[in-house]
Amino acid sequence: MEQPLAPYSVCNLAAVNLAEMANKETKTVDFEKLKNTVAVGVRMQDNVINATPYFLEENKKQALGERRVGLGVMGLHDLLIYCETEYGSPEGNKLVDKVFETIATTAYRESIELAKEKGSFPFLTADTKEETDRVREAFINTGFMKKMPEDIRESILESGIRNSHLLTVAPTGSTGTMVGVSTGLEPYFSFSYFRSGRLGKFIEVKADIVQEYLDHNPEADPNNLPNWFVTAMELAPEAHADVQCVIQRWIDSSISKTVNAPKGYSVEQVEKVYERLYRGGAKGGTVYVDGSRDSQVLTLKAEENTSEQLSIFDDKEEKQHVVLVETITDLRSTDVTIGSEVGNTCPVCRKGKVEEMGGCNTCTNCGAQLKCGL
Repeated sequence: MEQPLAPYSVCNLAAVNLAEMANKETKTVDFEKLKNTVAVGVRMQDNVINATPYFLEENKKQALGERRVGLGVMGLHDLLIYCETEYGSPEGNKLVDKVFETIATTAYRESIELAKEKGSFPFLTADTKEETDRVREAFINTGFMKKMPEDIRESILESGIRNSHLLTVAPTGSTGTMVGVSTGLEPYFSFSYFRSGRLGKFIEVKADIVQEYLDHNPEADPNNLPNWFVTAMELAPEAHADVQCVIQRWIDSSISKTVNAPKGYSVEQVEKVYERLYRGGAKGGTVYVDGSRDSQVLTLKAEENTSEQLSIFDDKEEKQHVVLVETITDLRSTDVTIGSEVGNTCPVCRKGKVEEMGGCNTCTNCGAQLKCGL
């Protein structure tokens, strides 16, 4: 849950494409461009609050009273790749910390400037100056605000702030995929994988950033890419959790993040990951053990992976990069086609065959209706 809300509060989300914040020539982050983008994003989202037609009066009162926005990101892994820095490594976490510190402090300073121009969010204003001062004092002494730079806290006491909340990291699954970058703050699941569509079809997806790297480095081996092309399933679950905790320090709402764990991960190991998230200051967390569901949206193979995966963490020296796991040609070389068309294997139970029954393509085993022509 990346956006805890008060009763009748609303979600006003946007995302900075961090892939566009990289200077590809110097392999560094363009922090000035990042600051300018964040400032524009804050002003845009604040304008959306007034432009939105609210259907319930309670929603309007809450939205205009707190002026909550949630500026997040997409393309974090792309940014790290362009900077030739490995996601989840100490160097990567140091850069991530600096990036999100820049986002947070810029957003808060811009919201303070907006307060000077247009006034603070109404819930921060009382009937008298003395009461308003007390409200602002309480605001800057909340857990998150105590960690912010002193100049920001002092400015809020003097001038107020336009928005009660400014930051959140939503998944950006559709928008991130649409523009071809890693979604939210997640690393790439793989640089070639299969995604199950709404109709049950498995669609092969390849990351553009790999081809871009190969085009600029023709001598590179596509099956042995540099360490910064690490994938979600290559990372230890602890590394996933640590990245989330680094970012959480600079997020006033919460974060959507999946800690990917390999097959065979025990209940006790999952428990330790949640304890690590708690100790690191995360407000919540999700641990997903690969293969724990009969059907999952992302998979490294179009057919069920039955191999033991825990071994990938045994030898840190010999990294296994997943670049071209299985192509459509490989899939068609088998007699198993998983999808929604008549004759395919059911993508839900993977046991029955899809047949037309009463106008609908239906699984003969579990009865799932996968496609209907009625």
